Amino acid sequence: MIQTPIEAAPAPGEAVEIADGVLWLRIPLPMVLDHVNAYALRDEDGWTLIDTGIDTAQTRALWEAVLEGPLRGLPVTRLIVTHHHPDHVGLAGWFQERGVELYMTRTAWLFARMLTLDAQVLPTDETLAFWRSAGMDPALFEARRAERPFNFADMVHPMPLGFSQLREGGTIRMGGRVWDIRFGHGHAPDHATFWSQDGELVIGGDQMLATISPNLGVYATEPDADPVGDWLDACAALLPHARPGQLVLPGHKLPFTGLPDRLRQMIDNHHGALARLRAHLEKGPKTAAECFPPLFKRKIDADSYSLALVEAVAHMNHLFTIGEVTRERRDDGAWLYRLSR
Repeated sequence: MIQTPIEAAPAPGEAVEIADGVLWLRIPLPMVLDHVNAYALRDEDGWTLIDTGIDTAQTRALWEAVLEGPLRGLPVTRLIVTHHHPDHVGLAGWFQERGVELYMTRTAWLFARMLTLDAQVLPTDETLAFWRSAGMDPALFEARRAERPFNFADMVHPMPLGFSQLREGGTIRMGGRVWDIRFGHGHAPDHATFWSQDGELVIGGDQMLATISPNLGVYATEPDADPVGDWLDACAALLPHARPGQLVLPGHKLPFTGLPDRLRQMIDNHHGALARLRAHLEKGPKTAAECFPPLFKRKIDADSYSLALVEAVAHMNHLFTIGEVTRERRDDGAWLYRLSR
């Protein structure tokens, strides 16, 4: 059974001691998902932090208050970033400038640093081709091709050279515990999760959330990727290590117990989405953008369109990868998917 034993999240600038030597912090985000969780683990020589929020003046000021308040002015010696997304890595470079050692998986660090250096004034030709192939709404396509796109550097502090690598199957000592390092995939490549060897805690990042599913998206950087397959494989690989009593410290929403049930539920959710897609394709060939109704079962507005599009492509790519659909180019460049016979 999935349960959330702590119902009240800490206010910005405050902390809740969620386990011995482990503080839970909540960092605001200026978006629909309006927060990211961060954690501080007390070490002999200071604190180890897990994740940061995005790079804004408000977030930096919040961390200054946290450092002097809940962290009692003790030094932060290490920052561990679970994965490369802006709400988790946004202030890594800022902390590094203060002498904090950064720990990430190699893939996550390479992605983050590459993306901070890749600023665009307008969408690239590759991005436009990707939108066409997904069947993006024509009016939205014309509007967005003339707009400055979101750039990773808009939310992520410049990252200097140098980091310490987190390795799959390794261990790390923090907060008075030894933790096994296990990688997740699908939402982000080589997403680091941490499992305390005393069996009490799991730091799950966005790989393990209690009540929402993280976005599984395909982008122009790797248009034929199969993050849904990667996600299903990762959930299955993590399941043998899950125990009902472990308290999972997630990247968003509330900490929870019942991890075995939640991993099975997340697997079932995506199999259910794939089944709805197959039924939708029984009615005739579709583009990825024409598969919003069975995937999301709600109206997709302009604000959520981009995330919906990349997730729709991800699910179509999975069906294509496992041979359940074929695809052909439409005259406008969109992939048209149909069930294999």
